[in-house]
Amino acid sequence: MSANIDRIANLDRIIANTDPARPVLIAGPTASGKSALALAIAQAQGGVIVNADALQVFACWNILTARPSAAEMARAPHRLYGHVGQAAPYSVGHWLRDVAPLLTGPDRPIIVGGTGLYFTALTTGLAEIPPTPPDLRAEADQRLLKAGLAAMIADLDPATAARIDLQNPARVQRAWEVWRATGRGLADWQADTGAPLLPLARATALVLSPARDWLAARIDARFDAMMAAGALDEVRAALPGWNPAHPSARAIGAADLVAHLRGDLELGHAIARAKAASRQYAKRQRTWARSKLADWTWIDAP
Repeated sequence: MSANIDRIANLDRIIANTDPARPVLIAGPTASGKSALALAIAQAQGGVIVNADALQVFACWNILTARPSAAEMARAPHRLYGHVGQAAPYSVGHWLRDVAPLLTGPDRPIIVGGTGLYFTALTTGLAEIPPTPPDLRAEADQRLLKAGLAAMIADLDPATAARIDLQNPARVQRAWEVWRATGRGLADWQADTGAPLLPLARATALVLSPARDWLAARIDARFDAMMAAGALDEVRAALPGWNPAHPSARAIGAADLVAHLRGDLELGHAIARAKAASRQYAKRQRTWARSKLADWTWIDAP
């Protein structure tokens, strides 16, 4: 369910200026056309398309996360899509381990997705932080649920609070868990970061930057298309294993459609909430990209 790229400016020139011998990184907000651009480059120059979206890794979410369709995947090799079980933990560390062999394989990787942390970890390195014990993860889940995001933020050290996306509950919870588990702030751990798997200087790094109004309309239209394609049935199939503490539960719209299926939310309201959450997510992605991906090549889209 990739976004149409017909209106991306100078598409032929973008492809012509992309060195077929260098890895390609494609970032940008949700629904901006990243996957379609990756496919266009792969078809023109060859390469393997590698997922860098934290929710498209889960097997339970095909429609709801707008994973490339079977027809699109047949047009070029795709990797790291839908390879993780619904109840499995999955973090940036897991992703780096999965992507590492693809960087030295026979095909040039075209890495595409909306999870900015994956890209920064790939190109600047990732601190080797000890894993969170299960009992502490359960404690963190309960603190976020009962005390709220602001209370969890208040526990963080100033350096960490200044570095992470404080509007992203998953990022805040992760930082809180690191502090509780190790006695050190996440920023302190990140200061000890090792060498990156793929330094930015060795890649072609692109950011799609669509017009805000076009993107908002595209987000709404895409969610309507997801619903028409069976997103509600997909959530219904995942309902027996649903756990809001699982990373897979962070798929935008999943919790709202679960609430509808359980009789707690009217369908129209659930859809409206999911669309609003998608637009808010796109806004956070834009802000994050301006801060962290300023050295990438920015591409005007509609």
